[in-house]
Amino acid sequence: MRVLITGAAGFIGSHLCERFLREGHEVIGMDNFLTGTPENISHLFGNENFTFIKYDVTNFIYVEGDLDLILHFACPASPVDYLNHPIHTMKVDSLGTLHTLGLAKAKKARYVLASTSEIYGNPQVHPQPETYWGNVNPIGPRSVYDEAKRFSEALSMAYHREHGIDVRIARIFNTYGPRMRINDGRVVPNFIYQALTGKPITVYGDGSQTRSFCYIEDLVEGIYRLAVKEGIEGEVFNLGNPEEYTVLELAKLIKEITGSSSDIVFKERPEDDPDRRRPDITKAKSILGWEPKTPVREGLKKTIEWFRTKI
Repeated sequence: MRVLITGAAGFIGSHLCERFLREGHEVIGMDNFLTGTPENISHLFGNENFTFIKYDVTNFIYVEGDLDLILHFACPASPVDYLNHPIHTMKVDSLGTLHTLGLAKAKKARYVLASTSEIYGNPQVHPQPETYWGNVNPIGPRSVYDEAKRFSEALSMAYHREHGIDVRIARIFNTYGPRMRINDGRVVPNFIYQALTGKPITVYGDGSQTRSFCYIEDLVEGIYRLAVKEGIEGEVFNLGNPEEYTVLELAKLIKEITGSSSDIVFKERPEDDPDRRRPDITKAKSILGWEPKTPVREGLKKTIEWFRTKI
């Protein structure tokens, strides 16, 4: 296939580029480096099947030649990023989604949207199945990301219903691994950086809020299966690790693995921070034959070793 991946220089996007190249596909990567970095894909530039276009997807997109598959993964995804770039985040998931869907229509390409567990908001159903509609504050500070992704899903399904575009939606839960930015702002890189540098490990609230943590290799496997499987047009899939940890448990685990002497300190919890987050992956298991394989401890060890080379 000839594949376009937006957000190609980001954490997840760069791993997707590698996977599709490894499977023998031709990959066109697109990124404007707002939160991605050239370092993530520099090793791919010598690959004859990889082309890179530095571009902002909020502008009209033209790609020469045929396209078989578009993966729209461009978007600031950490709270630090989308709170620093609130309007651009909304533009990427409105105009960017519109332009990539328009391209899919023009090229008759399959379309995979990177959505998020954040569309469930602070869930009142636990664990969260794809049928749950969510509990989102539409005007809170996190709404610039939450509601943008909800709009992306609605727009994608409108193109599927009106134009027959083969759309698939991946609702991605917390994912971690090599190539996360040190200053990403999400809980795993925050804790690892603090533990490795001897700084206090900052837990927001009392740390009883829960998250699920999926290693990047497992997530990429799920996305690849979602992208290539036949007969799932218009379907939504949760992709994440159903194993649930409290944030305080994660902090203690990272402190243990790193052998850090850092203290764990508690700070005020951000507005609209979800209480619980855990995917119901029954659908992904039964239809895609997918579930995470990497235990959290093992994945954290690999991630910590990568972070040691960057600090």
